[in-house]
Amino acid sequence: MATATLSQTKAPKTPIPEPTHLDLAPSLASTGKMKYCLYARKSSEDDERQALSIDSQIKAMLELAKREGLEIAEVRRESHSAKASGARPVFKQLLTDVRAGTFNGILTWAADRLSRNAGDLGTVVDLMDQGRLIEIRTHGQRFTNNPNEKFLLMILCSQAKLENDNRGINTKRGMKTRAEMGHRPCIPALGYALEKRPEDKKNRVIPCPIRGAFVRQAFEKVAYQHTSGRQLYRWMQEVGFTTKLGRTITLSMIYRMLRNPFYTGKFEYPVGSGNWYQGTYEPLVPQHLFDEAGKVLDMAPKKAWGTKEFAFTKMMLCGQCGSGITAEEKHKKMKDGSIRKYVYYRCCHAKDINCKDGSIREDELLERLLKIIETVDLDQLGMKHKLQEEVSRYEKFTTGVLGQTSQQKMPKVEIKMYAKYILQQGKMEEKRELLSCLKSKLILKEGKVTVAEKADKQ
Repeated sequence: MATATLSQTKAPKTPIPEPTHLDLAPSLASTGKMKYCLYARKSSEDDERQALSIDSQIKAMLELAKREGLEIAEVRRESHSAKASGARPVFKQLLTDVRAGTFNGILTWAADRLSRNAGDLGTVVDLMDQGRLIEIRTHGQRFTNNPNEKFLLMILCSQAKLENDNRGINTKRGMKTRAEMGHRPCIPALGYALEKRPEDKKNRVIPCPIRGAFVRQAFEKVAYQHTSGRQLYRWMQEVGFTTKLGRTITLSMIYRMLRNPFYTGKFEYPVGSGNWYQGTYEPLVPQHLFDEAGKVLDMAPKKAWGTKEFAFTKMMLCGQCGSGITAEEKHKKMKDGSIRKYVYYRCCHAKDINCKDGSIREDELLERLLKIIETVDLDQLGMKHKLQEEVSRYEKFTTGVLGQTSQQKMPKVEIKMYAKYILQQGKMEEKRELLSCLKSKLILKEGKVTVAEKADKQ
């Protein structure tokens, strides 16, 4: 009797299935089809040098896809720096779509287009570890869920981060070296110009042949004639002094100019650091003239801005030039020795320093506002409901808290009467709230207050 061999008695082997990525989206996991998203990015911090960067990246990667037979499902482009983690909206959405299974491959020009920071790089590697991101293709490399290829990807992106960090350090070092050489690493002050000479690699700072003389004369006017900033402003308007771009110089620019030591041939860099350098350019103003002008500016009386609040400021516009309305307090000594206080409202001259519109005293302004309240419809202004609530609270107080009977009940308070009471006796906040509905509708012109719609008729 023939005996069965061991190989005959064993059960036939079942083929072991190939490992699959079970956490992929069903459509991609079952078919194994690769769907790439072409991602092109340029840094928005350097638009001039990278103006054609995105188009050239897309063109090169489309040629690669055609040559390799890769299916590009979508092309996405972004102009944003990759220094900060999670700061790129397009790339952030791309990672979300990869996690959802919309794409399982990324096509990009270089690894540093994807990440220049540790946060985004970690997210990309995690997606590869989870099997959701199968492949990353660049113009010369291919990265898959392979330890060596992932390690190379991390090295390339880390190198890009290192370059990013070093770029800031190198730039600061270069600017410091330039300052030590006597060149301030920024735009020269008003009154100077840049000149390019064949023997110099860098532009040379020279006094502007047009504006330089006016700047020096401005310092002389302040130092020797005690000219104020506003008088200097009017003089510069008369002589037609403008900036390099042809714009009219402002009052704040004049004061900054008079305090800028750059005109004496030295500068501080960075400003506030205490590091002073001697410039290689020609000074426009001698040191003694600069110091004398500074003494005159220091002697000028200083006003404590914002220390006093007035009830009706920020509620009106000047009918002459459209500037805001400010207030100032005046004191007058009477014959009996007492001091009387007056508050005047006038144009703040923000839009026209030469505005000649008149002022109005606060008591006269209040009378005019009371007449305006009498004529306007409080319901249209949205104040009627709030005023009714205040009146109701007052009536409940008189009947409930004070215990007044119907015979003793005081006459009913009218809404407009209560609004007038607020303007006369209310707190500053209550006055502002009431007039806030008329904000930009009140016009002060020639010492009279009118509502904007009526201002054109008067």
